[in-house]
Amino acid sequence: MKEKTTPTLRRRRRTLLRKLPNLQSVLRGSLIERYKRCGKPGCKCAHGPGHGPKYYLSVSKPGQRPQMDYIPQDYLEKVREHLDNYRKIKVIMEELCEISRELLRRREKF
Repeated sequence: MKEKTTPTLRRRRRTLLRKLPNLQSVLRGSLIERYKRCGKPGCKCAHGPGHGPKYYLSVSKPGQRPQMDYIPQDYLEKVREHLDNYRKIKVIMEELCEISRELLRRREKF
């Protein structure tokens, strides 16, 4: 960042802001894939991988156990998209903060 000019940093910031995903389409967490056994003695799942895959959204908060929510197959792609948007936002936010810090160091308007 230090080697970039102030106008270059400002341009980069504008570019990053345009790349931010829609904030209504954001979801924090992890997608968990599970296979479950039903418990019936004659079922194929007793000797195989189990029924599934079934998907769950796992959301962790400090000091709490992770919370799991079942994701129906119809929602799976939308959930993946929202999780990906969250990751993109985090990366963009980190770079935006670095740009702001550099402008602050230079005593430039940020």
